[in-house]
Amino acid sequence: MRTARLKEEGRAYYHCVTRIVGREFLLTDHEKRRLCKLMRQMETFTGTNILTHAFLDNHFHILMEVPERVEISDEEFKKRLSAIYTEDTVNRVMKVIADYRSNDDHALADMEKEKYTYRMYDLSEFMKTYKQKYTMSYNKRHDRKGTLWEERFNSVLVEGSRHALLATAAYVDLNPVRAGIVDDPKDYRFCGYGEAVAGRKDARGGLLGILESEGVSGTWKEISGLYREQLYIAGEQRGTGEDGRPLRAGFSPEKVSQVLEANGQLPVTELLRCKVRYFSDGVVIGSSDYVEGVFEKYRDQFGAKRKSGARKMKGGGWGDLCTIRDLRLAPITPPGS
Repeated sequence: MRTARLKEEGRAYYHCVTRIVGREFLLTDHEKRRLCKLMRQMETFTGTNILTHAFLDNHFHILMEVPERVEISDEEFKKRLSAIYTEDTVNRVMKVIADYRSNDDHALADMEKEKYTYRMYDLSEFMKTYKQKYTMSYNKRHDRKGTLWEERFNSVLVEGSRHALLATAAYVDLNPVRAGIVDDPKDYRFCGYGEAVAGRKDARGGLLGILESEGVSGTWKEISGLYREQLYIAGEQRGTGEDGRPLRAGFSPEKVSQVLEANGQLPVTELLRCKVRYFSDGVVIGSSDYVEGVFEKYRDQFGAKRKSGARKMKGGGWGDLCTIRDLRLAPITPPGS
């Protein structure tokens, strides 16, 4: 049964995942750069904030903040239109609005703006427009027809706490590590952390926003270590291998499997190296109180026999993090499996 998408009123955080139809590996480095550029354009247009992201060969992840909807001035409206529309289109729309304003027809001017602003501050409209615009570009450049993405994107509502956001962001940024592309996410240029280490201000701003939401302030240099501590999977070196290269700390995939099969506990740094379905299929992630609150709010979308909402995340060091779905089938699997 398809799980209902839960969207909050006002400011909210979402982890979104969408995949290429048929899971084909179509996203080359060139295509990933185009996706990144369009993502930033959509961020400007919709007034959302991208906290971090990861673009892989056949899917992508975006962790975003959707702020509370506010009215925007005509000047701001023009700036946002310019992010995704041609200059001719922007000028045409703004002329219509200006003509209405000059005749004191402000209601008509606002109605003209509404043709575009309804797509702002909205998760579904962000993803719909983003995927449509990229599909049109990709199909035109590759002489292709038809849909490019699987029909529905997954989204998980994430509590706006530092604990929940840091865990989710780290999971997103560790995707290239789990895929075996790099040993350290700082070396992957198509994830938020890799871009931030390389000096991109917008990527740094997204990650800093997670920490600042909990009152931690400072420059990227001053507080980036807090984030790296959360996602760093190399740790202390443990000797060298037969080739003389240092061995990476941490459990092997075989050891991870043994611990999970025995219902044992793994530290969060090891858990984040695994494939964790909670972050894509858990529907809601946060503290027990937060998940219970969302459950009560959307009570009619769950079975009548269900009495509570929060389900503890299994596997070990998640702290108090819970999800709203109790994932019984392989919620955590070792990397490479």
